[in-house]
This record gives sequence, C-alpha cells and structure tokens, in this order.
Amino acid sequence: MKQKRISIAWQILIALILGIIVGSILHNQPEYQDYIVTNILKPAGQIFISLIKMIVVPIVISTLILGIAGIGDTKKLGSIGLKTIIYFEVITTVAIIVGLLAANIFQPGAGVDMSMLHKVDITKFEATTHEYQSHAHGFLQTILGLIPTNIIDSMAKAQMLPIIFFSVIFGVGLASLPHETKQPLLNVFNAIAETMFKVTHMVMLYAPIGVFALIAATVATFGFSSLVPLFKLVVLVYTAILFFAFIVLGSVAKFCGLNIFNIIKLLKDELILAFSTASSETVLPRIIQKTEAYGAPRAIASFVIPTGYSFNLDGSTLYQSIAAIFIAQLYGIDLTITQQLILVLTLMVTSKGVAGVPGASFVVLLATLGVVGIPLEGLAFIAGVDRILDMARTALNVVGNALAALVISKWQKQYDAEKAENYMLSLKQV
Repeated sequence: MKQKRISIAWQILIALILGIIVGSILHNQPEYQDYIVTNILKPAGQIFISLIKMIVVPIVISTLILGIAGIGDTKKLGSIGLKTIIYFEVITTVAIIVGLLAANIFQPGAGVDMSMLHKVDITKFEATTHEYQSHAHGFLQTILGLIPTNIIDSMAKAQMLPIIFFSVIFGVGLASLPHETKQPLLNVFNAIAETMFKVTHMVMLYAPIGVFALIAATVATFGFSSLVPLFKLVVLVYTAILFFAFIVLGSVAKFCGLNIFNIIKLLKDELILAFSTASSETVLPRIIQKTEAYGAPRAIASFVIPTGYSFNLDGSTLYQSIAAIFIAQLYGIDLTITQQLILVLTLMVTSKGVAGVPGASFVVLLATLGVVGIPLEGLAFIAGVDRILDMARTALNVVGNALAALVISKWQKQYDAEKAENYMLSLKQV
C-alpha cells in the first residue's frame, strides 16, 4: 500500500501554526525566552535563509545565460528589457497611489493613542539606512549601479542587478560564437541549472523547520499585545494588498488573457513559504521554475523575475505609502497634495534596487520619510508589527513578479498556452 506523503505546503502551514503556538508560550516565559530565541530559534531560521541565499546566485546566472544564449537576438533582448522596465514602473506607481488613497480614505493613524504603542529599537535599521543613503539614487546612478566593476565581488555580495547585467552580456556574447565552440559551455550551464534546481528541492526539505523557527522567534519576541493598538493599520494593509492582488493584478491578468486565480493556485506552496519567512528571496528559484513550466520561456522568466525583485515590489511600495501616511496621521501632520506627490516620486526612486529580504521595506521608509518632514521616530511604533505586515507584502511581491514574467511572455508572443494547460492538469493528478 502506497503511503500518502504530506505536501510541502501543508508541512509549512503546520510549521507556521506550531511556531505561533510555541512563540506564544515562550512570550509568557521570560526566563526561558531569551535563551531559546537567541540560541535555538534564530540560528535555525537563519540556516534556512542562508541556504536559500546560497542557491539563488548560481540559478540566476546559469538560467539567464542559457535563456539569453537561446534567444541570441539583441533586438528581442532590447524589446524584452524595455517592456519589462515600463511594466514595472507603471505597476509600482499604481501600487503607491493605491496605498496613498487607502491611507487617506480610511485614516488608520487618526485617533491612535501613542502612549498605548510599544516602541521598538530601530538602531540596526538606521545603520543600514545610513549605508543605503550614502549611495546616490536616481536614473543615472541606477544605470551605473547595473555595471559590475568586479563580477566575482558582485556574486559574493549577491548584488542581483549587476549579476543580471553580466549574465545578459555574457549570454549575448556566447550566442554569437559558432555552435561547436559554445555548445560545451552551454552544456555546463545547463548541468549547473539542473543541479541547482535539484539542490533547491533538497533545501526545501528544511523549509518547515526554518519557518517554524522564524515565526516562533518573532511571536516570542513581540507577542500579540503589540497588534492591538495598531489593529486598524494591520487590517488596512492586508485589505489593500488583497484588493491590489485580485482587482489590480487580476485586471492586468485578464487583459492579457490570464487568470489571477490560476496563478495564485499555481504558486500556493511558494506563497505560503514567502508569507511565513517574509522573504521573497526564499522562493525565487521555484518561481522561475514554475513560471517556465506554466508557459513562460526560460529567457524571460530568468530575466524578469530576478529583475523584479529589485524593481517590481508591489507589496512593499503599497505598504510604504500606507505606512508613511499612517505615521504622519499619528503625529497629526496633514500632508498637502504637493507633499504626497513628492512622497510618490521619492518612493518610486528609493524603492528600486532593494533586496527581497526581511526588513528591506523598513529601510526604504527610513530613507524616505524625512523628505516630507515626517518624524523618523514614528517607525519605532510600527516596528513591532512590521514582521506581520512584511509577510503579506512579501506574498504580493511574489504574485506580482510571477505575473510580470507571464505578461511579458504574452507581449512577446512567446507564451506557451498548451504547456501551461498541460502543467495545470499534471498538478491536478498529483
């Protein structure tokens, strides 16, 4: 008799629930909390994040070079790149505007008693922000940041944009070589890609333990008491994210002949994992693999998705605009239309080039608020619930980037609808 195996999605969900339970117990046991969180839970969670970071760079390089070398046409590449950037800018701007409208209409910060709020130390975020702000931002600076002076150094630091730039250039150069010269190297990159996807499956076996540890550590540290005064903010962020996912992205999908519900169903395992870990980076390899299986060409999937991790963070920008207005309302600051427009433009710039890791949105907010005169200290009041908010915005980032790869494939007339249909049928049979 064949034993039925629990799927990875269910394993992660069970781990999430157990993590919440254990974290709640530890939160009320201060004599054990610090030791267990510091010496057991945080290291166990960090192991999973480190394992994911270990596999991301080789997968992106190998799949992207293979895909680009397969296209071999610089005009096609230019077309894909231009359409990708335009799409990212439009969708990101819509996300910021939706966030501002939601915050202005529902006023989550109005009437909140600041004395009831728990302040969290944000020193570590301020240090990261200072480093982030020390680099110039803007169009030309972004272009300059794309070009690696040392690709080995960029790989060591996991700087995704320079890695993508190098891989594209390398792929174009490789494509121009005679078949007998380039084929051995293509075989090597293909072997690396296939091996790393196998390694990804191996790493995912540890995912439930990683999720359990990360959630338990968060709940043990902050508990649920920090949620009560900020309940309105949490509800608004989650509602706005659901609205954006199903209405905005759903409309984009429908316009392009896709179904957002099918895409979410396709990515359910990855969404649970991204939600639990609050890191979109944890699912990057699997998102590339699944969008390719769902009909997107490898070249487009491996280019659009990693690029989107820096340029197309729908959930993050949506949250940042809500959080900025929330803090202004907290201090009784009435932002003018001009100030809010400045905020939109600033977020459009500062949100680019940020890694898909926990806390990245917090850093962007710290770098942005001062521009329109919002006190940075206000972020210390929402830091306690940031992890809860981060989980939702990360899940939206994943959906947004997966959809982007499929949309660009449609625009390039390279989407394989038959392959997508067959893949969905195969999932039903599992």
